[in-house]
Amino acid sequence: MASNELRYDRMVEDALRGVVGKALTHAATRGLPGDHHFYITFRTDDPGVVMPDHLRHRYPSEMTIVLQHQFWGLEVGSEVFSVTLTFANVPERLTVPYAAVVAFADPSVRFGLQFDVADKSAEPAKATSEIPVSGANEAAEKPAARPAARPA
Repeated sequence: MASNELRYDRMVEDALRGVVGKALTHAATRGLPGDHHFYITFRTDDPGVVMPDHLRHRYPSEMTIVLQHQFWGLEVGSEVFSVTLTFANVPERLTVPYAAVVAFADPSVRFGLQFDVADKSAEPAKATSEIPVSGANEAAEKPAARPAARPA
């Protein structure tokens, strides 16, 4: 593709990543209403991800976290979000750039987004009415990635 062409696919992906940021901002400022909760799958090997080495070792390429009742200190920026979750009853701080997010889902309303982070020139993210299967299954199969304590 010529460098002077409009990259609508990237524009759409950026806009959909904005949806993730807006949902997280709502959760950070007002909490999660009703049954809303988020599954967020991200690439742990993205250079902007900040996480403890032992978690990166356990999840060398991808990790799914669940934000529901048990998370603290959710901070949402324009390029990244940070949150504290517990892993084996130990609180750990994670910082994730939106560019590292592979999937975002809110199963309570059967909403999901999937992003192709491996190839920035690939198809844009797609909004779905189905929960991304890989994200939901990974979180269910890896309970250590789920938070285990109530928010303060």
